[in-house]
Amino acid sequence: MHDAETRKTILITGATSGFGRATVERFVAAGWRVVACGRRAERLQALVDAHGAENVHAAAFDVRDAEAMGAALDAIPDAFRAIDVLVNNAGLALGTAPAQRADLAQWRQMIDTNVTALVTLTHALLPGLIARRGAILNVSSIAGSYPYPGGNAYGGTKAFVTQFSLGLRSDLHGTGVRVTSIEPGLAETEFTLVRTGGDRAASDALYAGTRPITAGDIAETLWWVANLPPHLNVNRLEVMPVSQSFAGFQIHRDA
Repeated sequence: MHDAETRKTILITGATSGFGRATVERFVAAGWRVVACGRRAERLQALVDAHGAENVHAAAFDVRDAEAMGAALDAIPDAFRAIDVLVNNAGLALGTAPAQRADLAQWRQMIDTNVTALVTLTHALLPGLIARRGAILNVSSIAGSYPYPGGNAYGGTKAFVTQFSLGLRSDLHGTGVRVTSIEPGLAETEFTLVRTGGDRAASDALYAGTRPITAGDIAETLWWVANLPPHLNVNRLEVMPVSQSFAGFQIHRDA
C-alpha cells in the first residue's frame, strides 16, 4: 500500500489508446494517482473499472474544446488535484498526401490537436506544476526533426512541440519544473489506422518485419524520465527502433 499523503498524481492526455493507455497502466501499477483524459468516455471508464476510482479519475473531453477542457479540470476531485506530472500525449496525424494535394481541414485538425490544445492545457496547469516543482513531458516525434514525403503539417506540429518544450524549459528556469520532449520514431499503435482513415492493410504493411516501438516501450520511457532525481532534466529524448535509422535525401532527375 502507498501512503495517501505521499502518492504522486499524473495527468495524461490521449489516455484511451496507444502510448497514453500504456502510460496509465504503468503509473497506476507503481502506485500513482492518474487523471486519464480522452474523448472516448467508455474507454476511460474501463480504466477506472480495472484500477479503481481511488487510483484513476476519468476526464472525458475533446482537447480541442477549450471550454470542455476547463470544465473537466474544474471537476477533478480533490484527491487528484495536486498534479505532479503532465503528460501531453494527445495528438494525431491525418493523411499522407503531399502538401499540394492535402486536405486543409486535416491540417487544421492536426494543428488544433497537436499544438493549440497542448499549449492551452499546459498554460492551465502551469501554476500548480510550478507550486509542486513538477514535470511536463511532451510527446513529440522524430517527424519534428526529419522531414519525409507526406509529413508536411504533422511534422510541423511536432517541430512546434519540440521547440515549445525547449522554450518552456528556458522560461521555467529556477522554478524546479522539469520539461522533456519525448520524440519516438516508428511505433505500432492506432496511429497509422487513424492517419489512413482505418486502412488496416496500410498499417500492417508499414510495420511488417520491423519490430517497431511499442506503447509499453514509451510508457516505460515516460516512467523513467518522470522518476529521475529532481536535479536532473532530460531536454530531448529521441527513440527509434533499431530497424529504423536516418533517411537519405531525395533527388529528382529529369527524364
